[in-house]
Amino acid sequence: MNILFFGDVVGKIGRKALLENLPILKKKYNADFVIVNAENITHGKGIIKKHYNFLGNIGVDAITLGNHYLNRISLNEFINEATSLIRPVNLIDYKLGLGSRVFKVNGINIRVTNVLCKNFMNIECDDPVISLNNVIKDTSEKEIHIVDLHGETTAEKESIAYYFDGKISAVLGTHTHVQTNDLKILPKNTVYISDVGMCGESISVLGFDCKSVIEKSILNKDNPFQINDNGKYLINGVFLKFNDSTLKAEKVELIKIDQYEYEEN
Repeated sequence: MNILFFGDVVGKIGRKALLENLPILKKKYNADFVIVNAENITHGKGIIKKHYNFLGNIGVDAITLGNHYLNRISLNEFINEATSLIRPVNLIDYKLGLGSRVFKVNGINIRVTNVLCKNFMNIECDDPVISLNNVIKDTSEKEIHIVDLHGETTAEKESIAYYFDGKISAVLGTHTHVQTNDLKILPKNTVYISDVGMCGESISVLGFDCKSVIEKSILNKDNPFQINDNGKYLINGVFLKFNDSTLKAEKVELIKIDQYEYEEN
């Protein structure tokens, strides 16, 4: 089973990056299943139905969210019918949609779960470990279980990954938009990376125009972050290969396509 997972898609340029490269990458890796984090896909925060449909139309099988899940309130209108969408499982007092879904692919169950971390996050949520344990407890069939762990700190993500080593197939970090260099298979066969990265503008601050972020974050000006839709794009993802019989991870690989680097070289 060959699975591709792409980090947070940021705005129109992130959508363009996937549109142009996903068919090529699916062919290169002979992908059976594609997962994308899309909590920033609509102008940098949240997701609307049009962009949910866009991802399905280009060949994305599962779509995860994060702390910006409800920045587009229209999500409430379509989330229950969005069969590819997975919102954070440990939300408090939000009952629409699902935080964990199972997809049947070539006779194999692939479970995708979205979980919010707690450290330094701007949203209250239930304990991620307890919530994940509840998901595992309710699982009866043998499956590949991919967790999108959406959080700020590498320490919290690593701790959760080692705690669940051997109980979950992969714990893949999202949210910080910077691809880390620690993709590995843990001792009991759980795949881990602190952050998959993002799909968005290469020369940016987390996908947003550098000048707008500097003015707001450093110079304390009252202006919103902007996205440069016409810049060079960056694609970050990971490739995961699982044995079809044992469902154990056999191979992992970082994916990075950077138009700016190619231009410079």
